[in-house]
Amino acid sequence: MIELHEVNKWYGSYHALVDVTETIAQGEVVVVCGPSGSGKSTLIRTLNRLEPIQGGRILIDGHNIYGPGVNVNTLRSRIGFVFQQFNLFPHLSVLDNCTLAPIQLRGLSQAQAERRALALLDRVGLAHKANAWANELSGGQQQRVAIARALAMEPPLMLFDEPTSALDPEMVGEVLVVMRDLARDGMTMVCVTHEMGFAREVADRVLFMDEGRVLERAVPADFFTRPQHPRAQQFLSDIRTPFAKPA
Repeated sequence: MIELHEVNKWYGSYHALVDVTETIAQGEVVVVCGPSGSGKSTLIRTLNRLEPIQGGRILIDGHNIYGPGVNVNTLRSRIGFVFQQFNLFPHLSVLDNCTLAPIQLRGLSQAQAERRALALLDRVGLAHKANAWANELSGGQQQRVAIARALAMEPPLMLFDEPTSALDPEMVGEVLVVMRDLARDGMTMVCVTHEMGFAREVADRVLFMDEGRVLERAVPADFFTRPQHPRAQQFLSDIRTPFAKPA
């Protein structure tokens, strides 16, 4: 589904992605983790061209997404993206948030789009909020609507960029449940997240990044019990004992 070949990205003189080479299979759930500033959000944003790259290639379904003649809007319509900050349209109802793109970009009728949207809102437990304004919802509800909105385009690939980081702790679980159900249904997913419990339970593989490089890639059982790279070992030690006093 996704192939990255020696991908490099700079912000001025800062080398944000360094020779990243990775393959993600169809139906695979990959969690990308690492310390702040490691490049993980930059990496996921290159997969739908929200961030340009300066070197290498990225292929999705065998097509070079940075090649000549690529229609960026068509590309993005086939890749669901869930952001940290929901990005719902506050002046639209929940239902209208979920029907706008399918009507405008896919040519669905109002009735077709509403049927699909209501089914997806039911899936995320929010069919009863279809006529509410987006800004009337809690953070967890808004993020679930954002997931339903992304799914309304029937994308073969879903990207999540720290989807729970802006939520109060009691709202995190309701979003992770929706993501877990998507994974069980076979959706190809790339998730940047600090939720290590989700990574341990749901991911097929974990990628650990630091300073723009993928330093470790492993199945969760190996990553969490016997990480190989010293930086990954330190990262896991730090998140397990966040309040430990220095010796």
